[in-house]
Amino acid sequence: MASSLLWCLLVTCVLSVVRIYGEERMVLKVLNLRASNLNNGMFQTPDGYVKVFLGPRYGGKTEVRNDQHDPWWKEEFGFFNALENDLLKLEVYDSDFVIDDLLGSCERSIKNGTFQHECFLKKGGTLHYTYTLGPIQQNLEDFENLEALE
Repeated sequence: MASSLLWCLLVTCVLSVVRIYGEERMVLKVLNLRASNLNNGMFQTPDGYVKVFLGPRYGGKTEVRNDQHDPWWKEEFGFFNALENDLLKLEVYDSDFVIDDLLGSCERSIKNGTFQHECFLKKGGTLHYTYTLGPIQQNLEDFENLEALE
């Protein structure tokens, strides 16, 4: 009986390791961040920026776009070892001298492929963005193709 239990435990462990290391490694890229009709609720033009997260992982933030209701950010963000259904979170802020104001946030479970989305922000305005989730090799090839065109 004990040997059967140990055998089952061993098989379970091996299958778990095969599943973990057998999954294709994926990369998430977040790009084309822009907002329209940003509103900070204080009759001032917002100084907007975006913070990017994948689950608990912080990916960075964009530059601050001063005095713009319709900012566009050029930064791209990448996360290695992303998995389908991981939670992508984007937070839009108005930069201030003391405390930055959260204008709104967007959350989405990611899927394989390339998608364009928009979400409506709590204090007014819309955040538009694109993300791509795909295999590491494919993303490297896309990067090399882009680099060759420049």
